[in-house]
Amino acid sequence: MLRKVKDLTGPGITDHLGIGGTDLGVTAIAPDGRLVAVFGDTFDRAGVGGPGWRSPVVVFGDAAGARGGIRWTGSLGPRSDYADQALPYQHDSVIDGRPVSTVLPTDLITLGDQMFLHVMVCQGLGNVHWTEIHRSTDNGETWQHTGATWPGDAHGGLFQMLTWELGDDGFVYAFSTGFQRDKGLILQRVPADRITDPAAWQGWGFRDGRWAWGNPPTVALTGAYGELCLRRVEDRWLLALFNAGDYRIDVLNLDGPTANLYEAVRGTVLHGCAWGCEDHEAGHVAQLYGGYIVPGSTLDDLHLVVSQWNTERNWPYRAMQFAGTAPRPGDRPLPPPPPPGESGGLLKDAVLKGAGKLAKRFLS
Repeated sequence: MLRKVKDLTGPGITDHLGIGGTDLGVTAIAPDGRLVAVFGDTFDRAGVGGPGWRSPVVVFGDAAGARGGIRWTGSLGPRSDYADQALPYQHDSVIDGRPVSTVLPTDLITLGDQMFLHVMVCQGLGNVHWTEIHRSTDNGETWQHTGATWPGDAHGGLFQMLTWELGDDGFVYAFSTGFQRDKGLILQRVPADRITDPAAWQGWGFRDGRWAWGNPPTVALTGAYGELCLRRVEDRWLLALFNAGDYRIDVLNLDGPTANLYEAVRGTVLHGCAWGCEDHEAGHVAQLYGGYIVPGSTLDDLHLVVSQWNTERNWPYRAMQFAGTAPRPGDRPLPPPPPPGESGGLLKDAVLKGAGKLAKRFLS
């Protein structure tokens, strides 16, 4: 189970960066040692909508003190008091003949003296036109398109939401799923020095009675997943995922990326719940998503950046930091939250419907 460390964004926290409402917050360590976090749809005011809509947004933090609660020290852009949009495009515009409302980050990785950012180019939530990779050669201060793009229907729509990590063998391993929160996971790998070459990506697939690289990727774990985060922590590979199908955040503790995900040690670290039943000390969080591993985490002190959006009232819309222990063999399961009471049914259905309604409102 994870417990809340602090709110990471919102009034009184990120005002000095011009950030009222935002979400996501994928993190990595820049070549210069700073913590870099990339957030999604960001607004000047607390909540979704209003002035200052930009995405993705890059902010910098103190890596050394992250486990005590991330402290933001600056942001991308010429102004010290305003986090600019990292990529040059306009919301609700037409790009390459397609209407685009926003560009959302999925994961960030540092390879040598460069950083790479994978993003989804979207029209509304869940509708991905294509994905692409951007590069920074100045510790996340500026970003340039690498030319690497994939259509939204690549691998049956399973190559939209992505997470990646570098192995000791020189390959970057990437799990991915769709942005509709109704699909399973596939696994691919690519030589680190060819990460921007779509032709160099290799699928992990089952064919002729066995799993092998170079096959079309086969679903490695069925389910209904959203945000993903793969990171090496000590001698293990941890895969954190928003399990939208069961309305919770799970963490898998793996020997390596090709481990059997059905047999892996798996634990629920946060449960979704109704708004009237929240208890952040007990791991019960209303309308949760995300779940990005914070650099510096250990198996005994695992930190995640978790998002929360009240789609009915439009606040909170924020990122938070939670901490606890990674799942181990023999762990007792995290108790589920109380039932939602008068709301009835599964709250996750209301979450998705509410998000869709609100998305239409601010994207129209």
